[in-house]
Amino acid sequence: MNKILVTGGAGFIGSNFVHYLVANTDASVTVLDKLTYAASRESLAHLPADRVRLVVGDIADASVVDPLVAEADAVVHYAAESHNDNSLNDPSPFVTTNIVGTFTLLEAVRKHGVRFHHISTDEVYGDLELDDPQRFTEQTPYNPSSPYSSTKAGSDLLVRAWVRSFGVQATISNCSNNYGPWQHIEKFIPRQITNLIDGVRPKLYGAGLNVRDWIHADDHSSAVWTILNKGAIGETYLIGADGEVNNLDTVKLILRLMGHDENDFEHVNDRAGHDLRYAIDSTKLRTELGWKPQFQDFEAGMVNTIAWYRDNEAWWRPKKAAVEATYAAQGQ
Repeated sequence: MNKILVTGGAGFIGSNFVHYLVANTDASVTVLDKLTYAASRESLAHLPADRVRLVVGDIADASVVDPLVAEADAVVHYAAESHNDNSLNDPSPFVTTNIVGTFTLLEAVRKHGVRFHHISTDEVYGDLELDDPQRFTEQTPYNPSSPYSSTKAGSDLLVRAWVRSFGVQATISNCSNNYGPWQHIEKFIPRQITNLIDGVRPKLYGAGLNVRDWIHADDHSSAVWTILNKGAIGETYLIGADGEVNNLDTVKLILRLMGHDENDFEHVNDRAGHDLRYAIDSTKLRTELGWKPQFQDFEAGMVNTIAWYRDNEAWWRPKKAAVEATYAAQGQ
């Protein structure tokens, strides 16, 4: 697989994967990205021009997708509308990108016989009770709770159907919450970090007891590359780093690491339908494919992330005022 097409490769986890490919493989990469608000050319800046090409286009546009797939050895499909709050305000872009876009890609890889890997989320499984000892596995029934997670569940099912019905050479991964470089500052962790850089107290939804299973984006990238090379066609693999931490403790950790009193935050109204707990069991990925995460210590990964946002203010600063204005209008 010397030619990789990465959809959504100018977004958060997609751009991290492109950086991973450049650093760890000899592959040439074509990025197909619509360059919505959540993506940026700057996320791919300084990568070698002879190995990374950016094509601006929509994954739901077959006339754009087909020729790019035809020249690829593999497609890694990151492109998605992914912000839960936005899906509650307007679900339509989520249906178009996550459902129609995935269908368009599947038809192209079916036509050209190209290997396909689909990036998904653990949110398709719904949520777990805070005191439930169970974690999500590949056999957990789907139970999405938002327009975002329901459209990702739908895209997963399309991939499975195209494997079974048409013999498409595809795999799926469902991952827990990513954090790390290049994440849009509307998201929970980078918003808190950039607020503190600006001297603004972090904001916490409700009591902050909701639990997320955090994984550094570098570890997600290495897992995806492992699945692409070693994964069994038609199989689903859950990606997680045993990083269960509730939102309250996450905010306190960020405050402490940035030299503030860990209780110096404010509560805001909870999000509608806010899932209680996500937790990934990645045993299948680790035992069958031999993968393991580098950042097994959440605090070490957070130190790395805070340093990146301190050092890359020019990347996020132009977006900050608009993001905070949007949250302020929602009372958050």
